[in-house]
Amino acid sequence: MVILKAIPTQGKIGIFLTASFVLIFSLGFHSPQSALCQQGADHYYSLERAVQSALSANLGLKSAQEETLAAIARKNARRTEFFPTFNLAYQYVRNDDKQRAEEIGVIAPKNEYSFMGGFSQPLFTGFSILNRYKISELSLQASRTGEEIYRQDIIFRTMEAYYNLLKTTKLEEIARETVTEIDAQKIVAENFYEVGMTPLNDLLQVQVELANAQQALVVSQNEMESAEAFLNTVLRRPINAPITLEEIQDYEKFEYDIEYCFSQAEKYRQEINLADLELQIAEKEFEVAKKDFFPTVSLDGRYFQQGTEWDAKGGLGVFGRSSGWDITAVATWNIFEWGRTYFGAEEQIHRVSQARLQRTQLLDDIRLQVKQAYLKMRESEKNIKTVELAIEQAKENFRIYTEQYKEQIATQTDVLIANVLLSRTKTIYFSALYDYEIAKASLFRAMGRIDSTDYATIQ
Repeated sequence: MVILKAIPTQGKIGIFLTASFVLIFSLGFHSPQSALCQQGADHYYSLERAVQSALSANLGLKSAQEETLAAIARKNARRTEFFPTFNLAYQYVRNDDKQRAEEIGVIAPKNEYSFMGGFSQPLFTGFSILNRYKISELSLQASRTGEEIYRQDIIFRTMEAYYNLLKTTKLEEIARETVTEIDAQKIVAENFYEVGMTPLNDLLQVQVELANAQQALVVSQNEMESAEAFLNTVLRRPINAPITLEEIQDYEKFEYDIEYCFSQAEKYRQEINLADLELQIAEKEFEVAKKDFFPTVSLDGRYFQQGTEWDAKGGLGVFGRSSGWDITAVATWNIFEWGRTYFGAEEQIHRVSQARLQRTQLLDDIRLQVKQAYLKMRESEKNIKTVELAIEQAKENFRIYTEQYKEQIATQTDVLIANVLLSRTKTIYFSALYDYEIAKASLFRAMGRIDSTDYATIQ
């Protein structure tokens, strides 16, 4: 069951004092009523609380955050490639027998132990180490940007579900009121028919309309329960858990034109930043692909010790040199690989062109999203203004025909038509009101400013 709770506007001091009083009262009195109040508070959601709950509970966002942490680790791993690599080795060789030479004696003892320690420092790798590190930096920025995009999607999805539940709840309320009004009219029609004041077809007509209204109520209830289940799923609450929503009192007009929205989207849409990062990554991948056009230079150092004992000592006179060290500069260059390096670089050139084209396509798609959301918002806004006055007129029209029917001045058909008109007018109004809020949230998402701070600043 969904309960709507309208909260009047009040100052921050008043809210603070009210919250303080409730807190002190709940601490001082642990009655069953206070427990029920606490339980109700757990089910009460303002829009801000719903958004924060969805952000803290969403598993997809947690997964995106893990991707960011993985990108940080990958960047740290790439940074280590600038530094030398140190290694140690210990070796034991058991020969079947001593090997001798007549002139110099033993040249291979039965037991050989050797210990080696060394390092390898890359000096030049065709700029591949530097470019891979820059790629890891860009990938980290892309992960953080992707996380922000996912966060904005969650905010919009929550706002959409929140307003949709408010709309379906209001429409269910209208359908219920319609059933109540027609049922009351049926009683009047029955009384009139029993005393012979109206014909049977008037009674039959209102009974048919009551059946239709009851069927419409069942549909509205199902739509409301579906919307409630969807919002609970977004918030990761039990799917059948009751929820209380803060009702909106009125809509706030959006004062900016479409060109302003376009400029905001080009400035704030994180998808554009992500496309720019992907383009930069593709350009760096091209630089990496060219690394084999250059030689690779490294500096290697080694210390060794060997002997006939386990600590790599002993065997005096057996080894020509039992310990020592050396440093080697090594340059390698694969001068011919059947075009492998060339074709690899050519592939990355096409990847860069592909990234540029995708960015251009993205800009077109974003402008289209902004345009569609803007038009939908303006459409709903016009419907609100048009129907706002019509609701009061429809209510008065229904009241007049109801009174006239009691006096047998109007017919049963006139009353039913007035009731249908009132119900339809209310439905159009509240549908337009909540569709406006959804469309405005969609517009802010299209502009990349769905965040609550930006949302409050612009509107």
